[in-house]
Amino acid sequence: MYLEGVHSPDDLRQLSYGEVAISARSDFIVAAVSEVGGHLGSNLGAVELTLALHRVFESPRDTILWDTGHQAYVHKIVTGRQSAFETLRQAGGLSGYPSREESEHDLVENSHASTILSYADGLAVARELGTNARRHIVAVIGDGAMTGGMAYEALNNLGHHRRRVIVVLNDNGRSYAPTISNLSANSQGRDDHEAHPSFTDRVTDKLSHALTDIRQNPVYVRRQRRLENFLEGLPVVGNQAGSAMEAFKAGVREFLQPPSFFEALGARYVGPFDGHNVAEMEEALHNAIELSAEGPIVVHMLTQKGRGYSPAEDDDEKNLHDAPVFDPITGPPKAVSSGYTQAFAESIIKEAEADSRIVAITAAMPGPTGLLPFQARFPDRFYDVGIAEQHAVTSAAGMAMGGLRPVVAVYATFLNRAWDQVVYDVAMHRLPVLFCLDRSGVTGPDGASHHGVYDMAMLSKVPGMRVLAPSSAQELAQMMHDATSLTDEGPVTIRYARGAARQVSEHEVGSGLLGRKVLDAADHATSVCVVSVGKMLETAEKAAAKVAEYGVEVTVWDARCAAPLDPAMIADAATHAKVVTIEDGIRDGGIGMAIADHIAAIDPAVPVEVLGLPTKFMPHDPKPSNIHARFGLDSASLAAHLTV
Repeated sequence: MYLEGVHSPDDLRQLSYGEVAISARSDFIVAAVSEVGGHLGSNLGAVELTLALHRVFESPRDTILWDTGHQAYVHKIVTGRQSAFETLRQAGGLSGYPSREESEHDLVENSHASTILSYADGLAVARELGTNARRHIVAVIGDGAMTGGMAYEALNNLGHHRRRVIVVLNDNGRSYAPTISNLSANSQGRDDHEAHPSFTDRVTDKLSHALTDIRQNPVYVRRQRRLENFLEGLPVVGNQAGSAMEAFKAGVREFLQPPSFFEALGARYVGPFDGHNVAEMEEALHNAIELSAEGPIVVHMLTQKGRGYSPAEDDDEKNLHDAPVFDPITGPPKAVSSGYTQAFAESIIKEAEADSRIVAITAAMPGPTGLLPFQARFPDRFYDVGIAEQHAVTSAAGMAMGGLRPVVAVYATFLNRAWDQVVYDVAMHRLPVLFCLDRSGVTGPDGASHHGVYDMAMLSKVPGMRVLAPSSAQELAQMMHDATSLTDEGPVTIRYARGAARQVSEHEVGSGLLGRKVLDAADHATSVCVVSVGKMLETAEKAAAKVAEYGVEVTVWDARCAAPLDPAMIADAATHAKVVTIEDGIRDGGIGMAIADHIAAIDPAVPVEVLGLPTKFMPHDPKPSNIHARFGLDSASLAAHLTV
């Protein structure tokens, strides 16, 4: 009831702690997400933390930055966007992530993990040089994002240069799945014995919290500095006395506070604090403001993903990290793989049963990539490396060098983060690594940062890389099987779309690196040839059926292999009066452009029309088909090109 009256952070600061506690109830978020779908568990766990941040800091005068911005729903609510929440992730509506177009309170449009500390470092530099007027810089990062190497690169620089940045570590023990890290202090996803510490551990915990209470007190810090200066100024023994004091403090930290790791990088550490106790967090944040005058400080908050909504709390796999439209009373149905993801899940198990060298690697997303059944079937051959795509790829390279056949399963957009490793660690060594890219092409409601539209254009330029694009579940299974031998000559990529996959008969499946002719016009010299890539085959067939109603014959090829292109397919296409290509990837530098070059080399007189996505950041829409139609990749638009 109090949340309805919050239209800005100023309104939030007027509430009592009792009113804040009522505002922290999860009902509004659950109701909103149940209507449109979206990220649920991560936001339920960050309610009190968000309220505390906006009560202590004065956004936008103070900058609050969100790593992996899907946890920013409550931030949107308290910064004036509550009334628009029914449009969340809808076409033309609120983004599921921070958006600079929506609000002055959103600075970073961020949905890829582990980046926010680098943004904070840069903003602190700009503040020091007088071009950034923001007072405090607060970076909120989860323990899952702290498994990414970029976070440590940034932390190292923050500490080395003593940047005045407040880092809030939102530790819920999970990324999408349980966090792969020894730094997380949260017991979620841990074994039962870890959640019930021994007497010694409980004593140590008490002492640790006692030291935290002391070390976050600015008065203590000022007195400590005076004592250190006094000891160092003593004649003869000053340096030794100061060093002895530092050694004693370091020893205590090492015994009682494993997160002293942060202090080794130059960042003061305090915590952990209860991430659902607003008063406790406010006190910690106020103290952090004063302590940050001497350099970066990490304020460790323990939160519970999915808090306050039993279906989320009881979801062992992901705490309802994301959810479709659902009944808020009963909660969403249990997530199950479907479409191309399910076809991959079944195929990799089948191939692994026949080849003991096959291992599976993912970057914190075993569920969404369909690897949970593989993990259950082959627990010793499954590796979740955390949000660390670069490490995943180079580790796969090492496994391949050691005689294994690694399968790296990630979203297409996240492979962008490991481009250097794909090119130089895998491809240059011609290693037998299979990349399986889920969510390739237009993905829909998650927007620009999640559309997997660059992979074909980029990977097709990697020497020795074979890029396969299935048009059905059966094609994906065949490609998985073929890849077990194709990788003998080097890396292979299979890229496939989100959602439903066509089901076809065994006669509608190709093999190897060859294209497959689906329809053949009687007179090539007077007809059009369509070369489709991946899931766009269905669009091509529908367009061909439309023009067939008017007596127009069209040849349709399913390219299947985007790189290298099938020479027989190219030669056949070049015999037509016109060629049209269609792909679910960027047009510039894409597969259609490569097809056009090959055909021009055979007969430059044959016109080639290349249909693909524009080189621009495409907004979100719950239906990928709407985005395709907007850019002329639907069957009606394609049919308009199928005349000579």
